[in-house]
Amino acid sequence: MIEAGESKVKEGLYYTKDHEWAQIMEDGTVLVGISDYAQKELGDLAYVELPEVGKEVSKGDVLCEVESVKAVSEVYAPVSGEVIEVNEELEEAPEKINEDPYDAWIAKIKPSNLEEELKDLMTAEKYAEYLESL
Repeated sequence: MIEAGESKVKEGLYYTKDHEWAQIMEDGTVLVGISDYAQKELGDLAYVELPEVGKEVSKGDVLCEVESVKAVSEVYAPVSGEVIEVNEELEEAPEKINEDPYDAWIAKIKPSNLEEELKDLMTAEKYAEYLESL
């Protein structure tokens, strides 16, 4: 883990400026979640509106929404593709994201243009630098 101010950044993941993370799995699918910084900014999560399995998303599209006591926030797709699985545990226990944002993934995407789109995402080191600039 990299410390960036009060937030932790998990190494080996890719990040967006909107604070989503993307983990490339061995089978080529991509797990998506929100960063430690994002969950701290939101506060205690009360609800996660999971995307529908089968939904086609383009990079930057709204993937789903998370709701906290402070605000409702959109989660954006870091890559284009098809949602092939969602983390149903979050429907009953959205606080899992607050407890461990890098373990509590939201959706699994079968990417359609991964190599090209990875170029636009930040490494953990770059994301930590980005957080320090906020």
